[in-house]
Amino acid sequence: MAIPHAKPGEPIDIRPQGEAIAGAVTRTLIKTGRLEVIRMVVAADKAVPVHSVKGEITVQCLEGLVAFTAGSTTHELAAGQMLFLPGHEPHSLRGIETAYLLITILLHE
Repeated sequence: MAIPHAKPGEPIDIRPQGEAIAGAVTRTLIKTGRLEVIRMVVAADKAVPVHSVKGEITVQCLEGLVAFTAGSTTHELAAGQMLFLPGHEPHSLRGIETAYLLITILLHE
């Protein structure tokens, strides 16, 4: 069964999870031919290994704290901060605290 995504014009709740973050899961919220929006939950001490995506990407931290590495530079990304990467840029991250991220990827058909 396909995972349901938001329909055009449908509100999506992306508020911080607070104590409920422990039970939150990563989920694709929107996926079209040109855009993908993901709610990613990264547990403290959990790592996402080096990878890249074809399109431009934004990563917005809504809650918690992650160490985000792109190239040879690592930044701590805290709630209320976001960053941008061009397509094909290798990157990785690690949860310093359990974190809730909103990731937007421009897809190229």
